[in-house]
Amino acid sequence: MELDFERCYRAVDSRDQRFDGCFYTAVRTTGIYCRPSCPAVTPKRQNVTFYVSAAAAQRGGFRACRRCRPDAAPGSPEWDARADTVGRAMRLIGDGVVDREGVTGLATRLGYTERHLNRMLTTELGAGPLALARAQRAQTARILVETTDLGLAEIAFAAGFGSVRQFNDTMLEVYAQSPSRLREKRPVARGEAGVINLRLAYRAPLHSASLLEFLGARTLPGVDEVDGTTYRRGLVLPHGSGSVALRPADRWVFATLRLDDVRDLAPAVARCRRLFDLDADPDAVDAMLGADPALAGAVAAEPGVRVPRAVDGFEMAVRAVVGQQVSVSGARTTLGRIVRAAAEVGGPAEVGPSGPAPAPASTHQLIGFPPAAVIADLPDAAFGMPTARRATIRALATAVADGKLDLEPGADRAETTARLLELPGVGPWTAGYVAMRAIGDPDVFLPTDLAARRGAAALGLPDSARALAAHAERWRPWRSYALIRLWRAA
Repeated sequence: MELDFERCYRAVDSRDQRFDGCFYTAVRTTGIYCRPSCPAVTPKRQNVTFYVSAAAAQRGGFRACRRCRPDAAPGSPEWDARADTVGRAMRLIGDGVVDREGVTGLATRLGYTERHLNRMLTTELGAGPLALARAQRAQTARILVETTDLGLAEIAFAAGFGSVRQFNDTMLEVYAQSPSRLREKRPVARGEAGVINLRLAYRAPLHSASLLEFLGARTLPGVDEVDGTTYRRGLVLPHGSGSVALRPADRWVFATLRLDDVRDLAPAVARCRRLFDLDADPDAVDAMLGADPALAGAVAAEPGVRVPRAVDGFEMAVRAVVGQQVSVSGARTTLGRIVRAAAEVGGPAEVGPSGPAPAPASTHQLIGFPPAAVIADLPDAAFGMPTARRATIRALATAVADGKLDLEPGADRAETTARLLELPGVGPWTAGYVAMRAIGDPDVFLPTDLAARRGAAALGLPDSARALAAHAERWRPWRSYALIRLWRAA
């Protein structure tokens, strides 16, 4: 991927936070790389090289700046939005697939050979999948070193390193400090086992009220809850269970994670960022939508509205099916019945060796949504819905449990949508809703949605499905964000 030198240098010279995570500035005279908003003195032009990824900068022999912490910058909105192979690969790497399945597993998921995948990623990002995963491991390890009292050997394997020596060498190379030295500079008090506190960066503005209102109206007992300005939910992760409390604040979302297995830190962070859409570029979205006079007022009044996404693609698909042609409160009632029935036969407890992680107050009950295999085997009485819709949920659960349907962000969006439409009882509205919230497609529009049409009418837009769909063409490629604004206007 080519970076425009003049544009990048202007962003660095003005310390523009909007570009954090989009590229990295490497300074040849100091041997360090920074985020564009680094408060240090702007380096001279002749001493600067720009990289698309932190991994590429590390590969070039540069270490991370200790002042601006470039590894903690928001992710690039490009990889969050793109539907091509490179975008899918970046989302899968962020979810820890390389650490769990190796480059072979990543290539298999994407349908390419390892060699061709390495070539594509190196061309676009300046680093292959191993280097990209290594950069993520280093960041995960730094977080664990600075925020937990785990032994350094435990941290090495929890972060995905193959040996303690590899861990030490990587930390020295990336941060120019040994893990023990990093801990000396940031000593941590002994805390509850499995609890990790961290800050998730985002590009301002973030309209957190809209996120909390949307999620709060759809909470399920035992799965998630909203308490004031904090959202809590259970997590089903690759190595066990967990829970998270997310509290939006200025510049950061404060996260408290409770994990059965600390190896799940990277995927847990990736899913929390995805849930709150923290890697979005609100300026680009709002500029496009604000150019429409009908939306200009809403954009000016509420900048930074995000698309609430999902930590579990299957959960979101079930929510979409249950929500067909019923109210939000009615869907909550039905979903709550399904969750309770699944808990009685095992639920998410199967994924971890010791069940959900302990947590204070009400969070100890948040165990995540039941897995597909459990839902598929529930008796008819557990659903409390018409036969046809019950059959749809069973078909959906069976397809996911058998691996025939991929509902995670690394899935091929077009292929997943096509396979959803093949299921009995799944139409364009359901498939679109799943594509928007589970797979993360930023350009979904549901012109037949009743709330969207009501919102359109409230904003003076055409409210017939055909006319509204035609008008929405001007909102590409951010129609998912326009849809959220129509729902808020309803």
